[in-house]
Amino acid sequence: MKNILSEDPSPYLQQHKNNPVHWQTWNEVSLNQARTQKKPILLSIGYSSCHWCHVMAYESFEDQSTADLMNKFFINIKVDREERPDLDFVFQSSFQLFNQSGGGWPLTMFLDENGVPFMGGTYFPKEEKHGLPSFKTILLKVHEAYVEQRIKIIEQKNLITKNLELKKTNVIGQEPEPLLDKILDNLDDKNGGYKGAPKFPTFYVFETLIYFYNKTKNKKYLKPVELILKKLCSKGIYDHVEGGISRYTVDENWLIPHFEKMLYDNIQFILLLTKFIKIKSNDYFLKKVNQTTNFLRTNFISKDTNLLGSAFDADSEGVEGKYYVYNYDELKNVKDIKYFFDIRPEGNWEGKIILDELKEPNKEIIKQLFEIREKRKKPFFDKKNQLDLNCLWVSSLVSLNSILPNNGFLKEAENFYEKIEKKFCIKNIFHSFSEDISFIEDYAYLIQCLLDLSDATMNTKYRLLAKNYCNEAIRKFYDIDNKIFQKNEKNKNDIFMKPIDIGDNILPNANSIMLINFSRLGFNKEAKELSISLNGYLNVYKNFMISSIKAIDFYKEISAGKNCNTEGCTI
Repeated sequence: MKNILSEDPSPYLQQHKNNPVHWQTWNEVSLNQARTQKKPILLSIGYSSCHWCHVMAYESFEDQSTADLMNKFFINIKVDREERPDLDFVFQSSFQLFNQSGGGWPLTMFLDENGVPFMGGTYFPKEEKHGLPSFKTILLKVHEAYVEQRIKIIEQKNLITKNLELKKTNVIGQEPEPLLDKILDNLDDKNGGYKGAPKFPTFYVFETLIYFYNKTKNKKYLKPVELILKKLCSKGIYDHVEGGISRYTVDENWLIPHFEKMLYDNIQFILLLTKFIKIKSNDYFLKKVNQTTNFLRTNFISKDTNLLGSAFDADSEGVEGKYYVYNYDELKNVKDIKYFFDIRPEGNWEGKIILDELKEPNKEIIKQLFEIREKRKKPFFDKKNQLDLNCLWVSSLVSLNSILPNNGFLKEAENFYEKIEKKFCIKNIFHSFSEDISFIEDYAYLIQCLLDLSDATMNTKYRLLAKNYCNEAIRKFYDIDNKIFQKNEKNKNDIFMKPIDIGDNILPNANSIMLINFSRLGFNKEAKELSISLNGYLNVYKNFMISSIKAIDFYKEISAGKNCNTEGCTI
């Protein structure tokens, strides 16, 4: 065997093509190798801008002695989580079952020869530290366990599958307000977002709150939205020089980011800002909308397709945040900067300065900060195009048009959709690189953007396309037994169980989006069945299904004959 990652177009997999590890990709050939050789699989899932993925690669996957152990005892499979979100979903869920804690990346899972997980972790250090065993120790112990208990491990499949399968009750309806009040109780009324650290923006929570504000005009739903937007726009998570936000912060004050910039966060940031501005005009937020929109237009475009790529790395030249932070000596002579940002000789993060806004800076300050920064090497850009995220960008352009109708955003949305159609929709719908792989998220967000274009332009072709894609999604993804959409295509599932996902993650869950799509299109029978199904899951998993609260209520309002849109309902 040899490392075959050079044959895969994924930027993340390309980063590992020169590892001495005999990396394979997830396919029938590599899975069959495990079965025929009776070897366990070491599955490593990550993405190109993941800092700890880089650390583990440098420490272990580039180390010959570690690679020798991996090659000797395992079939080693590397997966880009953005190429195969279905695999990431199933094995993150498996990690959470085994460890009773949240997962993350890099995800390091050990599977039996049939592809069923039996143990896992995230980052393992090269040497034992911070209470974590060394990766080599893990490799040896897992190998020994598999040799000694192989049959017992293989026989665990049914038990593991049963524990991973989602539970459902017969509840067919529940009032949203008690569920929303529980969300509000968990929010940080000082710093915004959820209480504690690390802090993630969780945009789907605040979009749901905006929906219920538009419906009820109760300010308790709008206040937390305004608070988190103020924090996201002014603190260290925001890039004050070029625009856009980082994925999360490690502290509760939104100051110290994990510096990777993800497309999905920045599109949702723009969407939330525009929806808030429609309710309450805010010039400061509008400037942040414009800056972040221009950042995506100029920095996130993949030149070979003119579509949006996926992410910017947290690291440059091997150092996390190097591109974004400043030394005091670089800033001390910038006139009046101390009035606009928290600038101290000792810095505010590991002796460096993360820009933390005290007052909105003028253009000259930003210009000088950019001149310092542009001398540096930019972080790596993952130019991978993903259908669902590019469709969400179309929806955000339509939303931008609603607050800035004279800026050409609607025409830009139509033109951008034409590029999407040409790239992803000619022969069949597909997610990213492989033309054989699509996910329910791709269809959900494609249909959503077509309906948004239809509502904004009154062009019936978009609605007709949306209708056709809805029927196609039902055929390909709808699990009749569970009355829910599964993540991957039913007849192409190559995982040990059905990946049925009802929880919000980096985006609002595709089942909740499909319920809204059904309701907007008048698919009444399908909407009713999916609504009942989601209600059954909601009674068990309410903390993970925030967008479904909105979707179920939206369907209920539509079915009651009310005149609605996805941002609120009126009689």
